[in-house]
Amino acid sequence: MKANVRLGRILGVEIGLHFSWFVIALLITLSLTAQFHQQNPQWGEPVIIGLSILTAGFFFAAIVLHELAHSVVAKARGLPVKSITLFALGGVAQVEKEASDAKTEFLVAIVGPLTSVVIGAICLILTSLIGWSPLKPPDQPLPAMLAWLGYINLLLAAFNMIPGFPLDGGRVLRAVIWWLTGNPDRATRIASRTGEVVATAFIVLGIVRFFGGAGFGGLWLAFIGWFLLDASRATYAQVGLLDALRGVSVADVMERDCPTIDGDCDLQTLVDKYVIRSGQRCFAVVESGHIIGLVTLHEVKEIERERWPRTTVHQVMRPFEKLHTTRPDTPIADALEAMARGDVNQLPVASNGRLEGFVSREHIVALVQARQELQAGRG
Repeated sequence: MKANVRLGRILGVEIGLHFSWFVIALLITLSLTAQFHQQNPQWGEPVIIGLSILTAGFFFAAIVLHELAHSVVAKARGLPVKSITLFALGGVAQVEKEASDAKTEFLVAIVGPLTSVVIGAICLILTSLIGWSPLKPPDQPLPAMLAWLGYINLLLAAFNMIPGFPLDGGRVLRAVIWWLTGNPDRATRIASRTGEVVATAFIVLGIVRFFGGAGFGGLWLAFIGWFLLDASRATYAQVGLLDALRGVSVADVMERDCPTIDGDCDLQTLVDKYVIRSGQRCFAVVESGHIIGLVTLHEVKEIERERWPRTTVHQVMRPFEKLHTTRPDTPIADALEAMARGDVNQLPVASNGRLEGFVSREHIVALVQARQELQAGRG
């Protein structure tokens, strides 16, 4: 999930907001305002509104800490983390590589809920230290905020431990099954199917509650179920994709006849004479007989169309020494993972400092489709 608004970096991890976050932030603030107003109307509107905004802010800070805990453990176990994005259902840390063993999967998954439990416990302990009793609603702003943050973080931990992939509980389940069976693919399938069952239960329960008078609460539960169902199915499909790519290297699918283009060629000529006529999306840039870089449609589209006749390929290309390349013997699944990390559609293939060709998502999709058609034919 990509962030629409970037906030900065913490511990080397980029923090951002998805557009859906603004919706849930508004809903939580309005919900807190109604709750505080009902419990303590004597505080007055300015205090209630300010406390609601502050409490919502601390809640989302707690979610960031939850995801940072995942990130810190992932990085400590050798898994690179690119970003954390807050969205409507909480937060997600984008770990750029799958865990290589069950222990790593378990530790990365469990640390998030544990962090939420610790935050919740600290908040409730602080409320007790300032004289609040859980037997009655807090009558002061500070204990009211701390009590809500305490309970909501404990609920967040409990929700995340539901054994539905890709929730943390689903990943813990996957790690346990992986450890018992020694088969990560089988563990992922079981965890994903369990996630589908849990998600379906959420949807059914939400619909029943909606027609039973729960209103928005029932619809929200059904929406969460729908999100989990979609995520579980996507994970299951990913396992099938990895199965189809097992044993295939970059050399098996890469395009060896890499088309070349002169660096002095303007972008208008590149598009009209080469791209439109051949359908090629990636060109090696040559000058004086040497390959000096690579240009793709991505670089071309970054330039305004009216500037194409006055802009040369050399001006927009990516220099060869700065390219993220892969080797011919690299497993194709690793190459696909590298494309996702770099947010690119193709990778140059190099060996001993020489360009051998390039591999693209289209090549991989064509391979998977061909294998699926053959499997369907045998079936």
